[in-house]
Amino acid sequence: MKHEVNDKGDRVIIALKGDIDLESSPAARELLLSSVARNRNLLVDLSAVTYIDSSGVASLVEALQASRKNGTDFALAAASESARRVLELARLDKVFTMYDTVDDGLNA
Repeated sequence: MKHEVNDKGDRVIIALKGDIDLESSPAARELLLSSVARNRNLLVDLSAVTYIDSSGVASLVEALQASRKNGTDFALAAASESARRVLELARLDKVFTMYDTVDDGLNA
């Protein structure tokens, strides 16, 4: 997994790329939780995620819970077809705020 972090106004955009699996999810978890701990609103760009397993989903859920505890926003944007399918099967598309594009998330 690779990632890119960009500040856009009051939000941090974290673009995750590649596979988010048992091997890479600890790094994704640390990246997401450290940004949440800095009281930043997060928009996670999943457009370049080629595969996500339950450990990757758990990292996203943990970051969402942490953001709710500290009162910051956490949303997903531009989920790739494979990532969206996993989130929908787990019915997490109803739990996460999800935007079709990063721009939609920034303008919300």
